[in-house]
Amino acid sequence: MQQTIHQAAIGAAVTLWWDLPEEAQADSVYQVALSGKTVAETRRTHCTLSEIHAPADCEVYLDGQRLGRTEVRPGPVYPRRNARDFGAAGDGATLDTAALQRAIDACGPGEELWLPAGVYRTGALRLHSDMALYLEAGAVLQGTDNPEDYLPKIPSRFEGTEMECYQSVLNLGEMDHAAGPNCRNVLIHGEGEIRGGGQPLALAIIEAEKERLRDELAALGDRIREYENDHTIPGRARGRLINLSNCENVRITGLTLQDGASWNVHMLYSRGIVTDHCVFRSEAVWNGDGWDPDSSEDCTLFASKFYTGDDSVAIKSGKNPEGNVINRPTKHIRVFDCYSHAGLGIAIGSEMSGGVEDVAIWHCDLEHSLSGIQIKGTKKRGGFVRGIRVSDCVISRFLVCAVKYNDDGEGSPVPPQFSDMRVTRTHLTGWAHNYWEKEDRRIEAIDLAGFDEPGCAARDIHFEACTLGPEATVRLSHCEAVTLDLARTDA
Repeated sequence: MQQTIHQAAIGAAVTLWWDLPEEAQADSVYQVALSGKTVAETRRTHCTLSEIHAPADCEVYLDGQRLGRTEVRPGPVYPRRNARDFGAAGDGATLDTAALQRAIDACGPGEELWLPAGVYRTGALRLHSDMALYLEAGAVLQGTDNPEDYLPKIPSRFEGTEMECYQSVLNLGEMDHAAGPNCRNVLIHGEGEIRGGGQPLALAIIEAEKERLRDELAALGDRIREYENDHTIPGRARGRLINLSNCENVRITGLTLQDGASWNVHMLYSRGIVTDHCVFRSEAVWNGDGWDPDSSEDCTLFASKFYTGDDSVAIKSGKNPEGNVINRPTKHIRVFDCYSHAGLGIAIGSEMSGGVEDVAIWHCDLEHSLSGIQIKGTKKRGGFVRGIRVSDCVISRFLVCAVKYNDDGEGSPVPPQFSDMRVTRTHLTGWAHNYWEKEDRRIEAIDLAGFDEPGCAARDIHFEACTLGPEATVRLSHCEAVTLDLARTDA
């Protein structure tokens, strides 16, 4: 039962977290002890301890049995540089990009840029290794809605294809699918907000790209039907709110992250990214995903709320055939204690050609999401999704399916493989909540569909001690080795 106890510290505040043990039950209680004395109890798999000023022996117990131990240590106290000392006005009118970049560049190893309360209008900014960015309460880093403020374009990947994209509000690292991390040890934290240019910026970029790609789009003719809509191709050049390329050991905590021009936090070819105690808002943004690990590993998300215009979480690894060739899977992803108020929920795919494995989701409330937990691909993708674990959640549905959109490009010779999934002690309502149309509609609570090719059935999918809403239904097709341990409830 021994677990690794992870920790991240900012000064005297130390946040601990651990995986959900197999032995845990829905009513399990964890005790956290320092030097043999219990200092906290929780039903969640994370805990923040304050006033840690010196290293101390820490043990975590599950219902009285020791789960794991670690030595908790206080974090660094970062010497601060005030953004206003570099000319940032923070008045909501002045364009502060140049002043903020000067301040970032001036931060040496272990130093922190401090944004006091105010609204700092900015275009693209680039952070570097071994620094922190702190936004105090009332501080807003506000991205503009002018595409020119995010030029020049940089190498990135959107919806599975590497390409030149507009920069994001915050940019870390340089993309290289053949290399390891080139940006490390960054903390982005505080009680403030990072906001992008949202849908106005997205539409402005799309119109600029339509003009640039006019001949290419016209040459597609009827093949445009392979795309979601006429915004799909020009929309791929949009930046994100925070772009992490080839990064390692980055933590984002405590902030409101809002209105990227597309996705909000995108980690690409990265590892060791931790996001916790954040609020994501992008209800009015097309493709407004919240948190997207893409060909990345050891990424953790917890204690966060989502009000998103698309997936709250979207786990990706590239698109055929490029994703098959690059072959960098996304793996060891942890999502727990998260709440989706508006959005589609948690998705794996549809860009998953490099493979996705070892994803664990627990203590999440996705009842008000449109799609619950969705694992999706097209026949062209290739690759695999396997090793998915869901425990102690409330979700609208669990869906494994093929989709028809975003289906351009050359295909893999074999369809994707969906296998090895286990859902435990989870309630599936069978109702989809559409935040935008303000209505609910009935859906299958469990809907599993593999591919109609030999050897490509969805297989080894197991539901254990799960419950369904009073009128919830189940649909299976092209499946093998599925077990359903289900009970119906009155709610």
